[in-house]
Amino acid sequence: MSTVSAVTRRLLFLPALLLRSEVSTKAELLVLRLENAVLRRQVPRVRYEPSDRLWPAALSSLIPRHRRAEIFSITPATLLAWHRQLVAKKWDYSQLRRPGRPSTATAVKAHVLRMAADNPTWGHRRIHGELTRLGRTIAASTVWNILNRAGIDPAPRRSGPTWKQFLASRAHRRP
Repeated sequence: MSTVSAVTRRLLFLPALLLRSEVSTKAELLVLRLENAVLRRQVPRVRYEPSDRLWPAALSSLIPRHRRAEIFSITPATLLAWHRQLVAKKWDYSQLRRPGRPSTATAVKAHVLRMAADNPTWGHRRIHGELTRLGRTIAASTVWNILNRAGIDPAPRRSGPTWKQFLASRAHRRP
């Protein structure tokens, strides 16, 4: 029986709330303002949670400007700062941005590695030139990076002496 009476009481309270007189509404507002003033004196600084910031911001447009200072414990500058923070969070795409160049397509990487495997004497510049002739726009340094990451020497050693060996052999033959 107690649950039935509680439900009945709540159902009857709703029309009473909607139909109550303007005098009782104003009296309730005065009581709430007094309570608000007492609480403001007791707490030196109120800290609003992000969820608490929504209601003052939404209701501020319904209250005349000259009355806002009496009703809200926050300044218009604070309301604007909260709005700026909200907008900054909404339009923040930093998680979607990736720094640097976009990665090279896997098809291009596969093509570079296939060319290097088929032609072991070609270096990265020769492979770059062949890709350019085929219409692929890719930098020579990108070809070098692809080969280097795959463990392939980007500039394979040719048969014969290195420059250092060549110059050393010529230095001994001087008259």
